[in-house]
Amino acid sequence: MVTHSKFNSPAMSSSPFDANMLLPHRYKTFSSKLQYQMVLATLRKLEESGFYWGPISGKEANARLAAEPTGTFLIRDSSDNRHFFTLSVKTASGTKNLRIQCDTGAFFLQTDPKSIQSIPHFDCVLKLVNYYMPATKGGLPMGYTRSGNIYYIYSGGEKVPLELIKPLFSSLSSLQHMCRKTVNGHLDISSKREQLPHPLKEFLLQYDAPI
Repeated sequence: MVTHSKFNSPAMSSSPFDANMLLPHRYKTFSSKLQYQMVLATLRKLEESGFYWGPISGKEANARLAAEPTGTFLIRDSSDNRHFFTLSVKTASGTKNLRIQCDTGAFFLQTDPKSIQSIPHFDCVLKLVNYYMPATKGGLPMGYTRSGNIYYIYSGGEKVPLELIKPLFSSLSSLQHMCRKTVNGHLDISSKREQLPHPLKEFLLQYDAPI
């Protein structure tokens, strides 16, 4: 259920995020201040990721992914006003568009509506994406994990493996950002962060994802 909320209005001057950035009006309203801040923080990181395509339609996402190999994916705004984001992924059976669910304090994927197993929840879409990517060697920053399990999408009675191999980038990343992702993916920064110079610590915290 979508409820009216004051949390997407300029009146929220106490938020540490909205001094520099407001959510676009295309997003649904929020159920709580916590949800507002979580979505806004996630949006900031998505815009730095390079594979967030904003308000493109499902049809355009399908066209973008049509010539890409299986496992290529992108994140876009959901065209369903009950959701914030959609994960579009090229599978062996064509492109599948998965709505990213969002409750008061977490994002999650409901890949199998009939499953009784607990569903992993994350406070950031990048952590969710990283979880469903194949396991690789190397340490990951705090809060990020690779499951190594196989997940499936159930679409129209069809069971399709969910493979997130390679993001489809909409823009080129800076050398600094590529270095930051490399550091996040290969070092246990959480235990060594306090030893780093403050500007570098802040730079890593602004985008703590390895993807």
